[in-house]
Amino acid sequence: MTDHPRTIGILSFQGDFAAHAQALERAGATPRCIRRIAELASLDGLILPGGESTTMLRFLRAEPWFDALREFAASGRPLFGTCAGAILLARVVTRPPQASLGLLDMTVQRNGYGRQVDSFIARIPVAALGPKPLESVFIRAPIIETVGPGVETLAEYGGHPVWVRQGRVFAAAFHPEMTDDTRVHEFVFDLKPSGIKSNGAPA
Repeated sequence: MTDHPRTIGILSFQGDFAAHAQALERAGATPRCIRRIAELASLDGLILPGGESTTMLRFLRAEPWFDALREFAASGRPLFGTCAGAILLARVVTRPPQASLGLLDMTVQRNGYGRQVDSFIARIPVAALGPKPLESVFIRAPIIETVGPGVETLAEYGGHPVWVRQGRVFAAAFHPEMTDDTRVHEFVFDLKPSGIKSNGAPA
């Protein structure tokens, strides 16, 4: 853990970046909404949030974001994709195929768990986070179909990985920012919780 607040960026073209910012504050980090490539230099970590991956792709292709994000990952700073962000990190995307960063050796199926009306919450055991199950929110979530030999599975649900890592690149099929539990953000970015909820009340 760190003794000073880390600055964690959230790519903020589209998606649920505000909820990630609140989760990062609860976890003891300083969140920063990122919309320009130059802003990446000052970050200790970066989140690619949930949203609509095809819409996010249009923004990423408007400037050399693909190269910038690959350089960010190569720097050794943690990079975390959730839901649509996980799709963007994958090596292969199916149903339908689309471009991706290829930073995580996995194949993902878009909307694999169903449409918006099929959203659900599951309590998942995660050994890396201790004995308390993790409440996980799945909203139009991708299914991680396969992972390569260099990918570690941190959590599974229904026979599929739902939280994985390859080095300092992490991906989750669910939305960890949608609950008060900040353990996923703490783990990914090596944070110390602030003990304060987003509404200012003690945690």
